[in-house]
Order: sequence, then C-alpha cells, then structure tokens
Amino acid sequence: MLNEPRAAHSLGTRYDESAAALDTENKKVKTDMEFAYKILIADDHPLFREAIISVIASGFEGSEILETDDLDSALVIARENDDLDLILLDLNMPGMHGLNGLITLRNEAPTIPVVIVSAEEEKQVVLQAITYGAVGFITKSSPRAQMTEAIQQILNGNVYLPSDIIRTGKESAGRRRHNDDNPISPELLNSLTRRQLLVLERMSKGESNKQIAYNLNIAETTVKAHVSAILRKLNVHNRVQAILSASDVDFSQYLKR
Repeated sequence: MLNEPRAAHSLGTRYDESAAALDTENKKVKTDMEFAYKILIADDHPLFREAIISVIASGFEGSEILETDDLDSALVIARENDDLDLILLDLNMPGMHGLNGLITLRNEAPTIPVVIVSAEEEKQVVLQAITYGAVGFITKSSPRAQMTEAIQQILNGNVYLPSDIIRTGKESAGRRRHNDDNPISPELLNSLTRRQLLVLERMSKGESNKQIAYNLNIAETTVKAHVSAILRKLNVHNRVQAILSASDVDFSQYLKR
C-alpha cells in the first residue's frame, strides 16, 4: 500500500508532462501558422490599399501584408522577400508604364506570382497581362466576395480571369480585326470531341479548370487532360491563345452534332 501514493504521483507527473508537451506543440503550431500568407500590395491609391488589406485580413487571417506605391520600391521589396506568396500589382501606378512594369517585375522575381489589379476592363489588356506572366487579373470594381474568391483561386495555384469581361468580349477594334484574320477553322473545331467543345466553350468564358469540372460534373484531372488535347488540336501553345481564338466561335453550331 505504501507504493500507491507514489504510483498516483507518477501518473500525475506523466499527465503533467503530456499536458506540457501538448501545450508546447500547440504553441509551435500557432507559431508556424502565424502568417498564413505573405502578400505585397503595390498600388499608389491609399484608399484602395486599405480596401484590399481589409479583404485579405478578413479572408486570409494571419497573413503578413507589405505595402508600396510605386514599381521601383516593389522591385526592391520583391528582391528582399523571395518568400512572398503573391504580389497584387496596380497597372497604372508610378513606374509601371502599362504592362512593361509587369514584364520588369516578372524578370526580377520570376518565382513570385503576380496578379494585376486595375480599373481597366478591356478584354485585350486582361489577356495580354496573362500572356506577359500574370497569374490573374482582378478589376477594382469587383465585389469584395469576388476579390476574395479570386485571390484564393490564385493562391491555390490557378489562373484567375474575370469571367464577366471574357464573356462580354470588351475589346478594341484592333483586337477584333486580329481575331477575324485568325479564326479557328471549322476543320479544327470539328476535330474536337463534344466534351472538348464544352470545355473550350467554358474556357472562353474565363472559367478555371475547377469551375469547369464542377459545371460539367467531371474530375478536374479530366478537365486538364481535355485542355491539353484542345491546345494540341488547335495548334496553340497556351490557354490564353485558345481563349483568344475561340472568342467569336458559335459553339451551339458545333454542339448540334
């Protein structure tokens, strides 16, 4: 019986040690998750920076947010912080010179994803931004929930295109003439299967692979396989070229078969 208190003490000690270990682990997890993401906002409008900071703070709690208001300082921050998860880049802030600033930033920090954030809503500019290396294009008129969804989609590794702009086809006369000069031939379109046509149609509306998979009730890996086949059959090198080529296609005509 003399050993019973000692046994009880031993049990209490083991419990205390387990609790201490668990507390240490919880603190470690909390430290590891202190910053969910590290994001740079490069925009020369203080009010918009405040608005996007609010979006990130509420939608991506614990994220570390850096700010700047011109391209030169954005380049410095990008060089000094190669662990950035994302750069939100204003198209018209000082030093940008339109999409030239995007090209410069991509050359200086090729591993950091860059998203254009702009009041610009012309389809040609949106698609050119993706062609020059942006992983997304968010319009400043986007509702808060749409901005959050766009940022999440990009952080998940997807490209984000504003489907309302892609769908409505706001583009310059020059781009329309370019499309008229380089349409997809009926033969190439007829080489696509019905499912590939459905995927291409949704691509042309600016939908991501995940959205296409949901809307067509197929796996995302299946969508990726269809996209690869579409690019190969249409003789284009990337998704943007496919979208440009298909912007004026009447899919209903080909889906009748």
